[in-house]
Amino acid sequence: MYIRFIRTLLFALIVLSISAASFAQIGVAIRIGPPPLPVYEQPLCPGDGYLWTPGYWAYDYDVNDYYWVPGTWVMSPEIGFLWTPAYWGWGGDGFVFYDGYWGPHVGFYGGINYGFGYFGVGFEGGRWDGGHFFYNRSVSNVDITNIHNVYNTTVINNNVSHVSYNGGNGGISARPTPEEESATRERHIPPVATQTQHAQAARANPQQRASENMGKPGVAATPRPGDFNDRGAAPAKEAGGSYTPANRGANQGRAANNGAQPSATVHPHDLPPLAPSTPNTGNPKLDKKYQQQQQKQITKQQHERDKLQQQQDQEHLNLDKQKANDAQKQQVEQKHQQQTQQLQQKHQQQTQQLQQRMQPANREPSKK
Repeated sequence: MYIRFIRTLLFALIVLSISAASFAQIGVAIRIGPPPLPVYEQPLCPGDGYLWTPGYWAYDYDVNDYYWVPGTWVMSPEIGFLWTPAYWGWGGDGFVFYDGYWGPHVGFYGGINYGFGYFGVGFEGGRWDGGHFFYNRSVSNVDITNIHNVYNTTVINNNVSHVSYNGGNGGISARPTPEEESATRERHIPPVATQTQHAQAARANPQQRASENMGKPGVAATPRPGDFNDRGAAPAKEAGGSYTPANRGANQGRAANNGAQPSATVHPHDLPPLAPSTPNTGNPKLDKKYQQQQQKQITKQQHERDKLQQQQDQEHLNLDKQKANDAQKQQVEQKHQQQTQQLQQKHQQQTQQLQQRMQPANREPSKK
């Protein structure tokens, strides 16, 4: 019990030290900014409920090189939640990475023009209405034969920059608006398991590295996370600007409380707390029924979390008794991360299915 207490306490201190509204992670500040954003076309939306998450340059510290994580369509983890993209920012003596997140409103993403509705501030590609996501056809590539939740609002985009970072030499000079600052204080959900796996697949592909593709990745966007070989995957049409790979060793920088690799949850007790959403069907009896079903589902999901956590704690104790080496411990932690992400994804799908089932019938967006 003493060993378990010490291990839990140390882990909690680590988690607290790396927590941030941007879901950033400990890493190395990079002295050279990422390449310009490539030019590419948005793949067709694969189905109702998918939201666009733009591509971005991440950094692989093992090879000291940027790599492109393709833009992709992702199912929102909760009805009403929108995606705030990741971005790079100047940290005083190096560039640091701020991971994206899901939340009720779009927060600050560096003023970067990622395109397809993310033109530097907010999101113009669609909106939630009555529990359904409606797509702005002037921005989002959707098939109206299969998706009827659409509208058409012209968006004037005066931001033509392909610069991929905020601050520093040549970077975007944008600062958070009061609304964006307020959004950072709302409840957030980090990238879901499919997004993390998508980024890991990009990192493992040498052709996605900037030193190989010179800022023009072969896979710039995919229809769904991980669909790198899908015929709907879009290559970059051109690089967003000139790019000359620097000496990789020169990119090494100071330690910082940020990193380029997507943050990953390892154990169930690291997951965000389960919380019910507010039903709004217009029918009080149905709302009450919905609340009861939500509570029943949350109780069951919490039980499954606790059960998996107990199983993983026991495996940690066994490792301590066996005096396992670092390689064995790392292997177990990787297994725990996979188990936790699979459970999180399962619960997100269950929650979304319940929310969709209990929402009012599909209707046109309210006119303002």
